[in-house]
Amino acid sequence: MTGLVRTSADLDPRRRRILYRCWHRGIREMDLVLGQFAEENIADLSEEQLDELEIIMDEEDQDLVQMVTGAQAIPEKFQTPLFHTIISYRPDFDLVTAQNGHSSK
Repeated sequence: MTGLVRTSADLDPRRRRILYRCWHRGIREMDLVLGQFAEENIADLSEEQLDELEIIMDEEDQDLVQMVTGAQAIPEKFQTPLFHTIISYRPDFDLVTAQNGHSSK
């Protein structure tokens, strides 16, 4: 998946904004991780989970990529079921890099 497929017409404004932000991170790898997660789950998240997702989205993309790939330990504040579900949306970063015309080596 390379971008938004789901319609946001049935979502409230907060969920629409979060969905958009998840797909427009600035780093393609995080677009894919957060975007795919949000696309599949945004409608069913509780208000508390939305709060947590917004805190996660406030983190720097480089730090998030490092956590997703295992290059950086996941801080205690993100040792939550929601964060672990999010990082399970782990695309093949080498393939993504190759598709974007960059060498991963």
